[in-house]
Amino acid sequence: MSKTIAMIPARMGSQRLKKKNLCELEGVPLITRAIRKCKEANCFDEIWVNSENVEFKAIAEQEGVNFHKRPEALGDNNATSEQFVAEFLQSHECEYLLQVHSIAPLLSTSEVESFTKEFVASEADVFLSCIEDQIEVSYQNVPVNFTFNEKTNSQDLKPLQRITWSITGWKRETYLQAIADGKCATYTGNVMFFAVDPISGHVIKTQQDLDIAEALLKVLKK
Repeated sequence: MSKTIAMIPARMGSQRLKKKNLCELEGVPLITRAIRKCKEANCFDEIWVNSENVEFKAIAEQEGVNFHKRPEALGDNNATSEQFVAEFLQSHECEYLLQVHSIAPLLSTSEVESFTKEFVASEADVFLSCIEDQIEVSYQNVPVNFTFNEKTNSQDLKPLQRITWSITGWKRETYLQAIADGKCATYTGNVMFFAVDPISGHVIKTQQDLDIAEALLKVLKK
């Protein structure tokens, strides 16, 4: 049987919001929220917290999940997600890896479950969460999904897929083969998209983002 792993990255040295993975949302640290969300989704064979800092090991053990200590060099500002994902996959056998970001705390448990099940059932090598924006968008003054020659109704536009990184899926074999071949593993193979709710795609990088999440959480509860 295939193995599906959830991996929650948690770097301690964030700059814009210090120790953001330990920041609390309604009294619960973001990292703890992510762990519990993965457990509640009940669709993973294993759940791992991936960090260079052993402070997260105690949290992982307290919540009953595994801890992977990545090398210190993969915990600084110069390390890329491509590097620490590859290092993790080289250490853990599985068929599917789901990266669940703690800094997207408004991603729902049901979305984690639906995303994972659709990825496993699909032909995708890469599964990206996105927000579908159905509005006129231009890039460097050039229209992307509309034309200056006519005015169309927004509901008739093709939605843009804005990647959120709230949750991401990769097939281990495809990813590691791309690394071995010197390719960009993050987008190698058959790439497919999964739309999440715009609120679910809210990512916390600053104190203002955290404040917004607090406000949105109150709205969601209503």
